Amino acid sequence: MNRQSHRWALALALAAALAGPVVAQTATPSQADTTPNTTVHLIRLLVEQGVITAQQAQALMEQARREAVAAEQRAEPEVREGDVRVPYIPETVRDEIRAEVKDEVMAQAKEENWAAPNTLPDWASRITLFGDVRVRNESRFYSGDNSVEIFDFNEFNDENYDLRGLTQPPLLNTRESRENRLRVRARFGLQAALTDTWSAGLRIATGSSDSPVSTNQTLGGGLSKKDIWLDRARITWAPGVWNITAGRAENPFVSSDLLYDGDLNFDGVSASWGDVTFSENGAFFGTLGAFPLSYTSDDFPSRDFDKKGSDDKWLLGTQIGADWRFNEDNRFLVALSYYDFHNLRGERSSECVLYYGDNTCDTDDSAPAFMQKGNTLFLLRDIALNPADEAGTAMPQLVGLASEFELFDLNLRWDTPFIGGYKLRLAGNYVYNNGYSEEEMFRNAEGQVINNFDQNGELKSGRDAWMVHAAFGPSLDLERAGDWKVFAGYKHIKPDALPDAFNDSDFHLGGTNAKGYYLGGAYAFTDGVFAQGRWLSTDEVYGPPLAIDVLQIELNARF
Repeated sequence: MNRQSHRWALALALAAALAGPVVAQTATPSQADTTPNTTVHLIRLLVEQGVITAQQAQALMEQARREAVAAEQRAEPEVREGDVRVPYIPETVRDEIRAEVKDEVMAQAKEENWAAPNTLPDWASRITLFGDVRVRNESRFYSGDNSVEIFDFNEFNDENYDLRGLTQPPLLNTRESRENRLRVRARFGLQAALTDTWSAGLRIATGSSDSPVSTNQTLGGGLSKKDIWLDRARITWAPGVWNITAGRAENPFVSSDLLYDGDLNFDGVSASWGDVTFSENGAFFGTLGAFPLSYTSDDFPSRDFDKKGSDDKWLLGTQIGADWRFNEDNRFLVALSYYDFHNLRGERSSECVLYYGDNTCDTDDSAPAFMQKGNTLFLLRDIALNPADEAGTAMPQLVGLASEFELFDLNLRWDTPFIGGYKLRLAGNYVYNNGYSEEEMFRNAEGQVINNFDQNGELKSGRDAWMVHAAFGPSLDLERAGDWKVFAGYKHIKPDALPDAFNDSDFHLGGTNAKGYYLGGAYAFTDGVFAQGRWLSTDEVYGPPLAIDVLQIELNARF
């Protein structure tokens, strides 16, 4: 018996001594009464054990004396066979027992979440819901001097456009402005903390297509319903300084929209680490990632007995950086990345016979899954002429990327206090395509390059891109009601500095071969609700004139 149990035994024995016999209709005969000397002895033991104080002991002895006198004055109740004597427990002891039982029950109730009926069960308390809604009015202004012969090569590939010219090739709108178009973006997700180290997340979002760089949905269309897409689905393991994520997740790299649009998510696996300090204020961080861009179809080519081996496209990325946090408002960050867009460049096919009813050539799978505009392209298919009708041979074509893309990406950012307690952010980004080679582009394309030429027939492209950005205000993240900021920046993107599929879809309406500035401001009406306006003015870097201005005025709500 432990010390606590021993104390309770003494207390109950004392209670029995003080109470004397009480008759109840139960199964066994009563026991003999406890003697006064026994009661005194029990009280002394309780004092020695620390169960009661000396003052309490004196009060108990006085109570025992009074009850003994009263017992002598009462007639002994008649005891029949089958009765049992039940000891009397003093009120103070009963209160202590009641309090102890209550504490134990409440502790169990809180642990099992049934103490308060309106609280959530444990599994629900580990789930966080989040989302945002944006309503935007967008106007696009095109110069009247723009070229009208800017091909929409993404649609060109979707249509397998026939080069015989029986129909007009798909062209981008370059002169007719589009004003006051309402667009909406809605995103909703959840994050579940499965254990201390494991978590999972989901997010759905709007979008007018499966474009990787836009979740906007234009309102209208006869008030029809809007599409919802799976935007993210990932599982994360975070042991220590590592964070390993698999599935479809947010961009794991420090980057800007010069290279990756803010709506772009990454399919694949990434591993990030951080908080490796090198000084009192500084820490290193890094990221590795492998992301599939497209796989060779299992039955490609569909009408051939011999199927092609895997020629999958991947984005392989690595980044290392340093983050100096001098104080809460003063921070400098630098990150250097290398991205290998493996197999993204197109391949010229072997001679392809289509006049027997075939509809594929052996390198069709090297066509990009998605394009915006700007990259140098070439014709993928080497189509054999029908000897019976050479002039009438169908020439359905696909285009592929002419350049390799092996990118070095340098990002710099400095947040610092400014005049009057305001905050200033200065940022810069430089991208260099180490895989760019005009000689290799023409050799791989077998002379079938079809765009980015000047009037003299010379290729006009380039391998680098850069941007600068500045923002100013009391809170650059618009955290509280009344916060505001203003911002401005400049970008210069040569045609083959980076893949045109993944960068900002608003600047020059997406893609490369673009230069220009942007400026804007934002104001928070309350926590989680803010308005923003932006003006973007851009031109082409090389080639036919293409000037595009975009005005965006929007209301954002986030939760």
